[in-house]
Amino acid sequence: MIQVVEIHGGSTHDSYEKYLEELRSKQVTKKHLFPWIGWKQGMRDELGPEYEVLMPQMPNKQNSKYAEWKIWFDKIVPLLDEKIILVGHSLGGIFLAKYLSENVIDKDILATFLVAAPFDDSSEESSLADFVLPESLAKFTEQSRIIHLYQSTDDPVVPFTELAKYQAKLPYALASVFEDRGHFNQDDFPELTSDIKAIN
Repeated sequence: MIQVVEIHGGSTHDSYEKYLEELRSKQVTKKHLFPWIGWKQGMRDELGPEYEVLMPQMPNKQNSKYAEWKIWFDKIVPLLDEKIILVGHSLGGIFLAKYLSENVIDKDILATFLVAAPFDDSSEESSLADFVLPESLAKFTEQSRIIHLYQSTDDPVVPFTELAKYQAKLPYALASVFEDRGHFNQDDFPELTSDIKAIN
């Protein structure tokens, strides 16, 4: 059995006041009161019994802090099997890129999939706070056998230009470009499931 670890996205703020400001200004609809069942929850069924899909809830995703996520993930790593596949969506993607670039873990990372991951905040209205990548991503490339990037040209959250920045730092990474997936908040993601199954 191969473990697949999926790290969800989140929001960052430069200060607690900015976080409170966003809470005050955010429009809430009845839609927000229902749980969203999307591709992440569906991965268990799509991948089947040969895979164990883990989806840890990272601390305070509405006001995410890298230092807090690192503390939590440090506790998760020893619980993982020897062979793992990592999936990071949005902020979860840059988290994995940063964590694996700054830390060495004693697991065989068969592949890392970054879905709609921001690279930096130079082209975004919001800040990435302490989710800032180091200059070198060498440790990341050394630890993960395969790195696969997914981005959609119509993403309203993470600019499409972020893909090229990752490609410059990760020249051996595979890339899949879509035109109609937005920020990949969709019910299913068959391409990701297929790519995971293709890993030996």
